Amino acid sequence: MSPNIEWTTAGSVAMPDIQPCFLDAWISLVAGDHGFSVGKLRYIFCDDEEILRINREFLQHDYYTDIITFDYTRRNRVSGEMFISLDTVASNAESVGATFQRELLRVIIHGVLHLCGVNDKGPGEREIMERHENEALDRLQAFLIGLSNENSD
Repeated sequence: MSPNIEWTTAGSVAMPDIQPCFLDAWISLVAGDHGFSVGKLRYIFCDDEEILRINREFLQHDYYTDIITFDYTRRNRVSGEMFISLDTVASNAESVGATFQRELLRVIIHGVLHLCGVNDKGPGEREIMERHENEALDRLQAFLIGLSNENSD
């Protein structure tokens, strides 16, 4: 069964330049690496004001963030909604010297890793999350190279 991944926007935010078919396959690979299959996932791209509203309303947090993940995972099938602030992704990319696209991919997979049980709030957990993010980004690069090689044969 193919994953049911929805990519949408909230408010006046424009859809970022993504290729859902590649991302869907990548997300499935990464979830599989962690022992999960992909159920229904919904990515909602928004701006800082929307992410702040969601953070206040649902988490009682009064700050901006790059992603808020609502986990609906059952057993070994990841499922959830992920709100991503494109404003914060852009400012984070600038502050770490990354491209917007790479930072967006990192945040996209960050949400999936949370659904797979990888945490980042406790002692030493941030480093573990970063390692998993980097492994997932490397996996995407290898996946795309593999596709490129298949198409050149």
